[in-house]
Amino acid sequence: MAQDVPEQEIIEMQGELEGHTDWVTCLSTSLDDPDTILSGSRDKSVIVWKLDRKLQQRHRDGANRGVQNVRIVEGKMMKRLVGHNHFVQDIDISSDRQYALSASWDGTLRLWNLKTGLTTRRFIGHKKDVLSVAFSADNRQIVSGSRDRTINVWNTIGVIKHTMNDNDAHRDWVTCVRFSPNVDDPVIVSSGRDYTVKVWDMNDFSLKHNLTGHKNYVNAVTVSPDGSLCASGGKDGLAMLWDLNEGKALSSLEANGEIHALCFSPNRYWLCGAVGEAIKIWDLETKGEVGILKTAKSQAETQEDQGGKKKKRKGLPVICTCMAWSHDGKTLFAGYTDNKVRVWSLITPNQDE
Repeated sequence: MAQDVPEQEIIEMQGELEGHTDWVTCLSTSLDDPDTILSGSRDKSVIVWKLDRKLQQRHRDGANRGVQNVRIVEGKMMKRLVGHNHFVQDIDISSDRQYALSASWDGTLRLWNLKTGLTTRRFIGHKKDVLSVAFSADNRQIVSGSRDRTINVWNTIGVIKHTMNDNDAHRDWVTCVRFSPNVDDPVIVSSGRDYTVKVWDMNDFSLKHNLTGHKNYVNAVTVSPDGSLCASGGKDGLAMLWDLNEGKALSSLEANGEIHALCFSPNRYWLCGAVGEAIKIWDLETKGEVGILKTAKSQAETQEDQGGKKKKRKGLPVICTCMAWSHDGKTLFAGYTDNKVRVWSLITPNQDE
């Protein structure tokens, strides 16, 4: 399961977090605590996890008998946040770790107090399922995107300050909304099923750039850590990179499958894409693939296919739906349709045990 990346680094799966009873749809990590993570699910709940990283001794059989130290990650469920009455589709955590926002197919957003696990406020204003939500860098603004084709900008007490629903708005579902981390030039980026990516100026809520080039609906958009570029991906299997200042396409990466989620590494020039059962990692300088992360089940099935033994697969494939890096760039969390969160760790040789 370990995947090679340059300079003898490897990424290996070190744990699975089990607690949801339906697809994991969204993940959010905390800025200053790599061991706290939030997951949202089609089971209508959000789970707050605390991670415990440890070394476990395993006995090896065969020629290399002996004891091997294996790094594992276990997750303890600290709280389960319940209140939505339909799927939770997206989640974001405030930078001070006090609050979380969730978006649901029940048409509402909820602001949660993470200390008490209770809903502080319900945000009512969308006419259909809410598919995406995000906090601004200073946590004073909230943006949401919906199947009603609108983008709402809210303050933290649940008042809509602006709705993007004029001639410049998306002509179909708004699938994803994200704030740029760049506070000097505040923008939000949105993607839609109308094949477009849009960049909005948050000073006056006007459309700054309309980014066209996708040949099918766009599922995901993500902004680079420095706010200079964004990436988008969807049904056409292309991860497109855009210059946010110029509003120009920079390049595109072939994923060979529908892209369900995208995220940049916080400290390496990498883009990760959730493509079917796998996570693909691209180096943005070389445009080459750094690695592909697959679950043990999908690896075994790939080997069977290559071996010429076409075995009838049971049930639906396990698809990766969402990803989030820890802010130190050492752990990639991924959510899947088998209801699990998998913890992938980047291991650098000679790093301290």
